Amino acid sequence: MSCCAPGAEMALDLVSPASVLPSSQEVRLASRSLGDDLHQTDLSVPTVHCGACIQMIETALGKLNHVQAARVNLSTKRVSVQWRGDEVPPLVAVLGRLGYQAHLFEADTDAKDRTLSELIRAVAVAGFAAGNIMLLSVSVWSGAEGATRDLFHWVSALIAIPALAFAGGIFLKSAWTALRHGRMNMDVPIAVGVSLAYAMSLYETITHGDHAYFDASVSLLFFLLIGRTLDHVMRERARTAVKSLSQLAARGAMVLRGDGASDYLPVGEIEPGMQLLIAAGERIPVDGRIARGTSDVDCSLVSGESTPRSVAPEDTVQAGVLNLTGPLTIEATAAAKDSFLAEMVRLMEAAEGGRAHYRRIADRVSALYAPVVHLTAFATFLSWMAVTGDWHRAITIAIAVLIITCPCALGLAVPIVQVVAARRLFDHGIMVKDGSAMERLATVDTAVFDKTGTLTLGQPRLVNAASIDPAMLMIAANMAAHSRHPFSKAISGFATSGGQLTFDTVNEHAGFGIEATHAGTTWRLGRRGWAGWKARTGGEGKHGYGGTVLTRNGLIVATFAFEDALRADARAAVQQLNDAGIAVEMLSGDTAHACQDVAKMLGVGDFVPYLLPSGKVERIESLRRDGHKVLMVGDGLNDTPALSAAHVSIAPATAADIGRNAADFVFLRESLMAVPLALDVSRNAGNLIRQNIAIAIVYNAVAVPIAILRGKPDPPEHRDRHRLQCCRRADRHSRARHAIDSGDCHVGVIAACHWQCNAFAAFHARFAGERGSDLQKIRHQRILAILMTTLAYLIPVALFLGALGLGGFLWALRSGQYDDLDGAAERILIDRDDGAENAPRSK
Repeated sequence: MSCCAPGAEMALDLVSPASVLPSSQEVRLASRSLGDDLHQTDLSVPTVHCGACIQMIETALGKLNHVQAARVNLSTKRVSVQWRGDEVPPLVAVLGRLGYQAHLFEADTDAKDRTLSELIRAVAVAGFAAGNIMLLSVSVWSGAEGATRDLFHWVSALIAIPALAFAGGIFLKSAWTALRHGRMNMDVPIAVGVSLAYAMSLYETITHGDHAYFDASVSLLFFLLIGRTLDHVMRERARTAVKSLSQLAARGAMVLRGDGASDYLPVGEIEPGMQLLIAAGERIPVDGRIARGTSDVDCSLVSGESTPRSVAPEDTVQAGVLNLTGPLTIEATAAAKDSFLAEMVRLMEAAEGGRAHYRRIADRVSALYAPVVHLTAFATFLSWMAVTGDWHRAITIAIAVLIITCPCALGLAVPIVQVVAARRLFDHGIMVKDGSAMERLATVDTAVFDKTGTLTLGQPRLVNAASIDPAMLMIAANMAAHSRHPFSKAISGFATSGGQLTFDTVNEHAGFGIEATHAGTTWRLGRRGWAGWKARTGGEGKHGYGGTVLTRNGLIVATFAFEDALRADARAAVQQLNDAGIAVEMLSGDTAHACQDVAKMLGVGDFVPYLLPSGKVERIESLRRDGHKVLMVGDGLNDTPALSAAHVSIAPATAADIGRNAADFVFLRESLMAVPLALDVSRNAGNLIRQNIAIAIVYNAVAVPIAILRGKPDPPEHRDRHRLQCCRRADRHSRARHAIDSGDCHVGVIAACHWQCNAFAAFHARFAGERGSDLQKIRHQRILAILMTTLAYLIPVALFLGALGLGGFLWALRSGQYDDLDGAAERILIDRDDGAENAPRSK
């Protein structure tokens, strides 16, 4: 049975959506334009909670006209829909017919976690009822008969009513809502199993039966709720990265009016072109350009560097940047929803909700789970009725089938691991654009690096400016100002204010250079083989970087030589990739001499020089034809085709916009250690996902046949096994981060716990069977009485201490006093397992 599905929040009143559903016009105004007549709408659907919900929503919305894609993010309860055209598809109406009330998504970082509060109250009620009913059951288990037994059964039934109504209401309301709209979710089997167990127990009580299972049904609810609460805590804990990003956004800013007056506007009302006043100590709310003022700003969110950066008029700044020293007037260049900070939040949420291969399998299995379980239980009931004719035994075994089945690892552990892995990468400045990218990265065997701007800093320095004709240098600098290529930036720095030349046309040819015309003369600045008919390969000179020339009508008039510094940790990153079994290659459009020097310094065995963008794509496709799965790491405009052609790709935040859009990962800091770190995290996450799936398959393959075929089913035994599953679920969630960090999944510990719990279940089942068949045996009765009496004292104490410990744990988490432990714990784990000198660290 699904013990930890993060659903049923509809019963907890998670959000207070507007009483009036948003109109088509409101949906359109809240939508984001993605270009090419493509729009994206984000809707909040607080009642989505399992794989069946995801499958149903995405399928229904995907069938609408003009809808290009629909994706549900289970962590944020958000539905993102991309659609074309001027007419908004009936998204809200379709969701309403499915039973999901939708409203426009608004990130509320200050909202109280009402779900956790409701879950804790439900756990307390269920725990109190379970402990008291267990005490009453001890006497019945010990041999109480007649009026005493009936009295205890009736008292247990009365105690169980509020537990089922309040604590069980979370599952019952969710199941009823699903059934009322003609669908099923993971809460339906829970609701049916618990309700039938209570009904059977009530029937046994009315007919003076020997055994009632109030303790089993209420204890089952108790452990289900514990698992669900822990799941919710771990999920929210893992998602603190997204919340932290959202909290960095300013709530608003002072806006200058045309008449010189200023007004405060919320960030959502700030539009491009507005003039904003940013005082020292305030965060910049939207992306913008500095119009007036100078200051130092903290750009650690953007670049990962803690050193303040000086800014002046005409410099650009991003949302979330902190103004440190002086007042600034900035001109907004983007709305809040299109800012750099908003894009980072979307990348994190896309990473959490991405549909990797295992995630798609899990969603499909979860969608089929409820119908298959109910059909299996019904078939079991009919089979036992046909064989024995005993409806009591048949329905008891059918209830056991409903209770013992568990799809948790398939439906929940996969997304939990995905969320934790995305958080781990974000902590080291790596943004994941798609959850499936981690799965693809875990399978690569070859890493291909671009040279300029990737293995090097991409900040080349022109070293032969003194030997170039000043007039030619001025023309080249004016041409280079139209390009973002690192070599162009190095040349454009030599432009002078008095020597500006206005060209008739200027065009940049990616991978080749810049072509301009002036007064009938054609100028080209770029690689030798393209610039003109007298260009030649070789003769680069002592610096080895002389492959860039300036030509006039095909004749070379200037040659440029550059030097570029390597990234400080590029060699260490290459070494770690080699140690991980990854072959490393370098592709570049530079000369063979320049590539050879860099490859020798970094320890790269293979490199290919003189490559155009198409040549890089051909090399990657050649590797893929040979059976290799290629990781491409590049930053330039000319790397975009290669980034798209690779199996998976990574780009730095300094890359061109089109390059960042094409990459699957974006690392925000200068350190190349992000590449081996992302590989390590992805591999560990994949191992943990496969382990969870294997545990779920083995558990169900063993437990379900036992429940179906056992001639004397004993609900307490199945309850004990379900407790084991709950404990394993909570353990897998709580250790997900550690397993991803350290790569150690502790399978032996889990196996030992599994064996101990099953041993207790078998011991309990043995005495249960002897009690039902031979109560007159005084020896067995006394042993059972001693055991049950001992448990009667230990179980309430254990429940009380467990509830107290859970409350203390949750209070500590919410108080924030453990927020700083991640770094220390991570260092301890790395030092212990891998050695500090080899540990992937971010600078």
